Amino acid sequence: MTSPGHPGSADAVVVGGGTIGGWCAYFLRRAGLDRVVLLEKGMLGQGASSRAAGVVRMQGGTPTAVRLGQWSRRFYLGQRDELGIDSGFVALGFTGAEVTAARERLVMQSSLGVPVRWLEPAEVDAANPTLAPGQTLGGTFCDDDGYITPPRNVTAYAVALALSGVRVCEQVRFTGLVMAGGRVTGVETPAGRISAPLVVLTGGPKLAEVGALAGIRIPAGGARHQVAVTEPHPDLRPDRVPMVFDLLAGLYWRPEEGGLLFGMSNPDERPGENVSVDQAYLARMRERLTKLVPVTAGLGLRRTWAATIDYTPDHQPIIGPALGPDGPLAGVTVASAGGHGMMWGPAVARVAADLALTGTSEVVDAAPLGLDRFDEAGRSRLPTDPIALPFPERAPARALDRS
Repeated sequence: MTSPGHPGSADAVVVGGGTIGGWCAYFLRRAGLDRVVLLEKGMLGQGASSRAAGVVRMQGGTPTAVRLGQWSRRFYLGQRDELGIDSGFVALGFTGAEVTAARERLVMQSSLGVPVRWLEPAEVDAANPTLAPGQTLGGTFCDDDGYITPPRNVTAYAVALALSGVRVCEQVRFTGLVMAGGRVTGVETPAGRISAPLVVLTGGPKLAEVGALAGIRIPAGGARHQVAVTEPHPDLRPDRVPMVFDLLAGLYWRPEEGGLLFGMSNPDERPGENVSVDQAYLARMRERLTKLVPVTAGLGLRRTWAATIDYTPDHQPIIGPALGPDGPLAGVTVASAGGHGMMWGPAVARVAADLALTGTSEVVDAAPLGLDRFDEAGRSRLPTDPIALPFPERAPARALDRS
């Protein structure tokens, strides 16, 4: 039995109403599926998707990261024409302060068409008038990198879902898969079963729990990420402050509301769900920021917040077929952006939709990105993406326990 108004069947069901799930459902509908259902246990975008910092860069640490960033940026730029609304992408330029490894990545990034260039220390200082002089040994810079407004992105995919005719079921939990002969035939919810031949599982930091409900081990977890915005200051105009990522400290900043938005994750903190602000660590963030951007000393904070964001052990996305205890679960696709939902989200969502429909995608070769790259302990055979926040490098034990 199903509850009144509850869809009894669909061509595809997407689990999770964050950036990945929202855009994936839209892409499935746009690809021609008539009945696409999106399940969200809460409200659309109420998790990390509306609490992110919004950084969108093409300066990825691997070819896959570059391609995902390029596709997402193009999608953000084309949203207004396609949907009549957009996620608020602002091209600002992005500097990554590092030397040897950065120069090597620059060659790779340039070969893939990213307009990135090397800046010597004096050029870094000139491009960052608010940066304390002499703080770097050089860095890479790309004018086309930028940021979006995360709440506006949630609005954009909510509008896209409505306009395209996706059936959005909020306050409806996914409780398991319905399988027959190794192939999915539907999903279970407290409101009743929904029959469907295709299912895409998303969930950001909750993805391991979603997978456990389906009998799938997914080595992903959640970690606290903190963001703050300073009060305005004349020297923090956007023409004086590009986006900057201090790779050694895992600190980044960009202009916001006349002030500076900055964020960092604590690499020594245990993984888990925590959306309270750690005042002691925030103070450490401010000390580092003040050293690098002296004008921020003494500025008040207009807003502070924390979110639980997802991560994977190799800091790369997970996109591929679901693997159960007895092998692949036909018709079930798993998708995670590995903590980069704003930067890679639309591309990851598109790849997931492509894999669900055809098994391949032109966005990126997804074959290396599946669950089969992890061993029983959650270790990946892929190298770790070197340009990432200081996420944990092991999934929590519960993510590896089969249900």
